[in-house]
Amino acid sequence: MSLGEHSRQDAALNGSSQSSLQDNQPPKTNSSPMKKTSLPEKCASPTSQPENCITIGVSSRVLFSMDKEQQIYQNNGLEEYLKYQTEHETEPFGPGPAFSFVKALEEVNCRLRELYPNSQELFNIVLVTNNHAYVGLRLINSINHYKLSIEKFCMTGGNSPIGYLKAYNTNLYLSADPTKVVEALEEGIAAATMFTPEKVIKVPENQLRVAFDGDAVLFSDESERIFKTQGLDKFFEHEKTHENKLLDHGPLKGFLEVLGKLQKKFYAKGQRLDCPIRTYLVTARSAASSGTRALKTLRSWGLETDEALFLAGAPKGPMLEKIRPHIFFDDQMFHVEGARELGTFAAHVPYGIAQTLPQKKTEKEKDTK
Repeated sequence: MSLGEHSRQDAALNGSSQSSLQDNQPPKTNSSPMKKTSLPEKCASPTSQPENCITIGVSSRVLFSMDKEQQIYQNNGLEEYLKYQTEHETEPFGPGPAFSFVKALEEVNCRLRELYPNSQELFNIVLVTNNHAYVGLRLINSINHYKLSIEKFCMTGGNSPIGYLKAYNTNLYLSADPTKVVEALEEGIAAATMFTPEKVIKVPENQLRVAFDGDAVLFSDESERIFKTQGLDKFFEHEKTHENKLLDHGPLKGFLEVLGKLQKKFYAKGQRLDCPIRTYLVTARSAASSGTRALKTLRSWGLETDEALFLAGAPKGPMLEKIRPHIFFDDQMFHVEGARELGTFAAHVPYGIAQTLPQKKTEKEKDTK
């Protein structure tokens, strides 16, 4: 499926079309919700909203695969869409691109509860959807089917969820709708648009793996602006001149920060080598020519990644295929597409100068011209 198709499908339930869902009563049904099967208490997300929890907002269309339902709505209209949802209310949705990420977050919660039984410093997952509350029945059934620990729902009936995300003090928001992701970033909320990979590689079940690009993701786009507007030589010259000047923070710096804070809780219990969180810096920067400034900046923030890959402009997809992260964040669609083609769950961070300039084409796109 193309990225354009994803965007069109996300737009299908926005605005007036989605608002019309609120004005229609759903058809009557004899179906009943599935019986709830809970995770063990130690694995559950916080039921309250403690200040020190890490809140992850996920849209229904990245947690679950809902493409078929969107096509019914687009092709056959509202009434057929409601009828289909009613008739299939007890059938769970398939997993979406953020599903394995959420499962990994819950595994980290399990491990934290084993070591710190009374701690509320856990991942707090909130399902955020612009769908009508009526579809919530099938979403609840799907969550129970997969034994996910998601108790907080936010169903906005077509309205923007950004105000609710701020009320939840959201640390990260994942959506299939790029417009909402941009809104979140503009409000200072770390956010990214997730895409389904063209093939699926198996990711670890017992270790959360998160990979970050550097410029315009962890760091500001200051250096990338030099590269995009003045070329590679000027970029190298700029980085050499400013290697002792720290980079400003980017939109995902805060998320790496909370991951690092949780990692230290495991280190304190002697579990550095068995930590259920592993982080990666995967950057197109060269190590010798421009890597120093990036590493010095991370160190000054008191942050580190478990692994740092400086690829000197080489494609990121093959390396990510070996890492097998639950999610990879990048500001350039060229790298996101390259990762998707090789099976990585990739997320686009629409931030910085790369959003205003033409994107490079992947090798696959070049071959089709």
